[in-house]
Amino acid sequence: MAKKPPSKKPSRLTGSAELEENAPRKLIEFDPATLQALQLLARDSMKDFQELADEAFRDLLKKHGRPTGLKEALRQSTRGIPANDQNGARTRRTKTR
Repeated sequence: MAKKPPSKKPSRLTGSAELEENAPRKLIEFDPATLQALQLLARDSMKDFQELADEAFRDLLKKHGRPTGLKEALRQSTRGIPANDQNGARTRRTKTR
């Protein structure tokens, strides 16, 4: 009799966010007032806590000019090349002594 191949465990679901088996996790501590405010916001906006955290960290990365995905990272990497600038002007580098 042939053996069955090992089946993969289905990934866990929380709200609308799908979690991978080996996804990194971090423990974050909130003071009671902040935690209560976040729980109220989650309830009022009909989102779970993970969705609020994802949105907050995406906004934080955007605020600091960091890419949140591969496409955005590739777009940002081409912005430094003068040929891709909107005005077509080349930047001159000056020698510093």
